[in-house]
Amino acid sequence: MTILINIIKRELSSYFSTPLAYVFIVIFLALIESLTFYVGNFFVRGQADLNSFFVFHPWVYILLIPAVTMRLWAEERKTGTIELLMTLPLSTTQAVLGKFIAAWLFILVALVLTFPIWITVNYLGDPDNGVVFAGYIGSLFMAGAYLSIGSCISAITKNQVIAFVIGTTVCFLFTMTGVDLVLNFFKLWAPDFLVNTISSMSFLTHFDSITKGVIEIRDFLFYLSVIIFWIFLNIVIVEYKKFN
Repeated sequence: MTILINIIKRELSSYFSTPLAYVFIVIFLALIESLTFYVGNFFVRGQADLNSFFVFHPWVYILLIPAVTMRLWAEERKTGTIELLMTLPLSTTQAVLGKFIAAWLFILVALVLTFPIWITVNYLGDPDNGVVFAGYIGSLFMAGAYLSIGSCISAITKNQVIAFVIGTTVCFLFTMTGVDLVLNFFKLWAPDFLVNTISSMSFLTHFDSITKGVIEIRDFLFYLSVIIFWIFLNIVIVEYKKFN
């Protein structure tokens, strides 16, 4: 456990030791607030909720999270520090988990900094804060799922740009399976069970359910299972790369 904590501290400090963390946070906050207040018509809607805030989270994550994860393993392999990392008295599992948890905590910091929006909606109206809190937790779990995918993709290549492009593409596909346009296409020829299966694999489907106040454990278990699967795949890839 001590080793894992040390890895998390090392990775987390590496974010804030460069302008990367601050640039990411500023872009994230500027983007999410602009989309909420202007594109989402926060004030025009006249409703005391944060639906216009949460609805943009998946799309912002698709663009920004791969930018965070692209360096997790690709940079280590490019600079050769992965060999040094693997000579330390730690397991591959600890290394992968340490990097993932540090990245997740970094996203948590960015998410917490959006609290003025929550304060604003409470000042202007009387929202259901239980639903808002659930939306934040759901957003954090969804971010964790995107992070696990991006981290795994980063372990495949030394090139950060390639890691970013592939990571963004995979995250986009996992999101788009819940869009009505895609589902309507499958409904034209596919049986209902296949359409429902495709829809159930979408990050949007589960996140929309949470933000609407329909709190079901299966939605959180879905994100958790995605995280576990991609972290396991990440461990397998890193372990394979050690000997090849």
